[in-house]
Amino acid sequence: MNPEIARDGAVGVVTLNRPEVLNALNLATMDGLVAALGELDAEEDIRVIVLTGAGRAFAAGADIAEMAGAGPVEMLFRDHLSKWDRIRSTRKPIIAAVGGFCLGGGMELAMSCDVIVASEDAVFGQPEIKIGVMPGAGGTQMLTRLVGAQRAMEIVLTGRQVPAREAYGMGLVSRLVPPGTALAAAMAIAREIGKMPPVAVRLAKESIRRVAVEGLDYAFERKNFFLLFATEDQKEGMAAFLEKRPPTWRGK
Repeated sequence: MNPEIARDGAVGVVTLNRPEVLNALNLATMDGLVAALGELDAEEDIRVIVLTGAGRAFAAGADIAEMAGAGPVEMLFRDHLSKWDRIRSTRKPIIAAVGGFCLGGGMELAMSCDVIVASEDAVFGQPEIKIGVMPGAGGTQMLTRLVGAQRAMEIVLTGRQVPAREAYGMGLVSRLVPPGTALAAAMAIAREIGKMPPVAVRLAKESIRRVAVEGLDYAFERKNFFLLFATEDQKEGMAAFLEKRPPTWRGK
């Protein structure tokens, strides 16, 4: 099965598993990925998701062989790119554990996650310009939000590969770790998030996503803040603080 799903306590792990083609994102892989994330998103016991790739790549881009001979109408009705929208609509936090190549649709996939942990041997890039097209799964939009218009312009228009350390310096990557440790570091972060009250985590993610996509919206943040005062977790969290004891979260 591709991708593979595993569970580790409150953390669900999804692994892209086509190492022989550097986890290229063909139609079947994307369908499986959307299904896997949807499955974990619906499970009450899973609070955080980690997404990674097997072998020498996170994902080296789309499967060009599937697209090379297609026309615009075929691409429209294939509706392949909307799958990235469905990934971005996942309610639970997704942490990308990136090692090796993270290019094209793979970089768009990583940017669709909420946190990117990258090993020092990771390489990012949007090389679509080199094959006569451009990013189409949100790359121009998300990259511009993350690193600014000028850096995004240079990366997209040259198609060059960006080393992980440079990506970290420009704010594309949240955490930079030694080679071979991206998954372990992502799991550590996921476990920390998994200890937090799940309703508050979900609403906080929504609020951050809102500003990242649509711009500042203080009213939306305030609404989510006020809603949390209707949860049992808010009452428990504040009571535990005042009583100097660890809180017990119920997700209600």
